Amino acid sequence: MSTFKAGFVNIIGRPNTGKSTLMNALMGQKFSIINKKAQTTRHRIIGILSSEDYQVVFSDTPGIIKPSYKLQESMMRFVKDTFQDADILIVLVDPKQKLEDIQSFYKQFIHSNAKKYFLINKIDLINEKQIQQVTDYWKEQLDVDYFDCISAKDQIGTADLFTQVIRDLPEHPPYYPEDALTDKPERFFISEIIREKILNYYKEEIPYSVEVIIDSFKEEENIIRIGSTIITNRKSHKPILIGKGGSMLKKVGTAARKDAELFFGKKIYLELYVKVKEGWRNNELMLRHLGYH
Repeated sequence: MSTFKAGFVNIIGRPNTGKSTLMNALMGQKFSIINKKAQTTRHRIIGILSSEDYQVVFSDTPGIIKPSYKLQESMMRFVKDTFQDADILIVLVDPKQKLEDIQSFYKQFIHSNAKKYFLINKIDLINEKQIQQVTDYWKEQLDVDYFDCISAKDQIGTADLFTQVIRDLPEHPPYYPEDALTDKPERFFISEIIREKILNYYKEEIPYSVEVIIDSFKEEENIIRIGSTIITNRKSHKPILIGKGGSMLKKVGTAARKDAELFFGKKIYLELYVKVKEGWRNNELMLRHLGYH
């Protein structure tokens, strides 16, 4: 009888290194928002992959930054947790980054008791000579358990990475039921789907000034009825979010509804509203209510 293996595989890195794309590739389905804008991921998002022999708990975290307000401080606390409970710790960089770009967390990574993986992502954007150059550079800097150049977007190297992850998982009983896919409730994923559309359709500060609250979630046999409020910290952003005659809000709602129907596998009725909550990103009580502990 084979021994069961289970463990936490935590992905960390600076913003825009492709952490969410890697998480989704390893899970085989979309769990994390993918967007070119920085700070797309705000929470620690867990995806659980189980078989008869193993359970992998993948974790995508916010990109590591120097916080400017309390929301970002809360986001960085999620990152801190990933250093503490990881069995395998994956650092992701892009081809342009150097050692000084990851100094803020490099010592924590190197001194971690977890298995240490270091991945250069986005090799689809550079040629063979450049791949060799970045490989030579990082191999001179590092002492890790696993090193590779990958493209999470094109799934180059991700199969080998997954095989190595399973090989390095510790012997341990499962942490979650075998049919569990995540530790997040359904409402969380609806709010993330809506927030992704806001990131896609609005520019500059607006995507970073908003949060999405799910006010109601009523599941019936053939339809899920959802009411949601988009909160923003500036009065001037409300008319932009709504758009002329409600056009922008309708665009966001339509796109979010389509993705939600794919995610849940049934018809979705979605109502969106916009409210102003000035200073919510620096309000500790509000942040706790929104799940930023």
